[in-house]
Amino acid sequence: MKNEHYDVLNVEGGRPVKMWTRGVPVEEEAKRQLANTARMPFIYKHMAAMPDVHLGKGSTIGSVIPTLGAIIPAGVGVDIGCGMMAAKTTLSANDLPDNLGPLRSAIERSVPHGMSPKTRGFKGRDKGSWDSPPQAVDTAWMALKDEFDLICQKTPRLRNTNNYKHLGTLGTGNHFIEICLDEEGFVWFMLHSGSRGVGNAIGTHFIEQAKQDMRTHFINLPDQDLAYLPEGTQHYDDYIEAVGWAQKFARMNREVMMRNLIAAVRTVITKPFETHVEAVNCHHNYVQKEQHFGKEVLVTRKGAVSAREGELGIIPGSMGAKSYIVRGKGNPESFNSCSHGAGRTMSRTEAKRRYSIDDQVRATEGVECRKDEGVIDEIPMAYKDIDAVMQAQSDLVEVVHTLKQVVCVKG
Repeated sequence: MKNEHYDVLNVEGGRPVKMWTRGVPVEEEAKRQLANTARMPFIYKHMAAMPDVHLGKGSTIGSVIPTLGAIIPAGVGVDIGCGMMAAKTTLSANDLPDNLGPLRSAIERSVPHGMSPKTRGFKGRDKGSWDSPPQAVDTAWMALKDEFDLICQKTPRLRNTNNYKHLGTLGTGNHFIEICLDEEGFVWFMLHSGSRGVGNAIGTHFIEQAKQDMRTHFINLPDQDLAYLPEGTQHYDDYIEAVGWAQKFARMNREVMMRNLIAAVRTVITKPFETHVEAVNCHHNYVQKEQHFGKEVLVTRKGAVSAREGELGIIPGSMGAKSYIVRGKGNPESFNSCSHGAGRTMSRTEAKRRYSIDDQVRATEGVECRKDEGVIDEIPMAYKDIDAVMQAQSDLVEVVHTLKQVVCVKG
């Protein structure tokens, strides 16, 4: 019997993939990649594909991978703990200045971003032109340091990463900070980032370790990026510990940036304001143990958000498009998951080839943001239609707030 909300990709020699993709395009390469993952012998029940699904490295972005007895490090990827944070404020649209340029500049000074010397590995936080106070970073790092030291005893190569230096920094690519307005005109702060350089180092190390283990044991795979770590091995235990720590780092990274973002806005908007308890902080590249269909399983969400019944989450659109604060419906067939955004329809290289600065200016009209060659790969047309994405997952989440950005800071 055909389900009214999702289609099923039946995989020969593997588990089925339930796909919430009606009304949105899905590349054939992404379907093949999903099928390769579904053929792994430790996939539990089925996989789930969200409407923003697209080709990724190792595993498909927008996929939910439940496993028993093993984990695929490339399934989580190298942007471990990447996710979103949003906070509603007591400010309204009328409280924003007519000229939003100084507001964007204040945020850019307060949160290190992009490929600047400060985020590449500068010596000390007293250099550069940022206003970001080190106290918040120091406090957050002290809560992370002891566990990180233990991880480095097992994996010494992680010690020389930009762990402290990247805490409280945004990064590049699709990471962003936005000031948005909801449907009632209230101002929201929203940002997107993860575990930065140290998470990348952890992911890269264990992906390579898994590949080496496959070679050692002569295990053939449909894709070498599906190399896995079996439960009960030392490498599995070390990875679970390290990936859990990276997810804590990512969450704290967003919290530090949010504090600095709020402080920056207060230097421009003198009217007193508070941020609401509706703040949301959620991962969308991560793994954790959960109960599903009567068993405790590892659920890897690569570009997907937890959407348990009543749980709040964030689904951002592209630059110039709407974003959504959502409440999960707890759909068991999706392993209580929803999409993490709109999802790309083309590569960054193709976007740069196809579009111009003039296209970027037109597509981001009304948004105070960069409009130069360096962000053409993030042009809205490189992403799926967020309205179609939301319609395709109407049985996974309900919309609580619709946000439209008025300021966007990109790395």
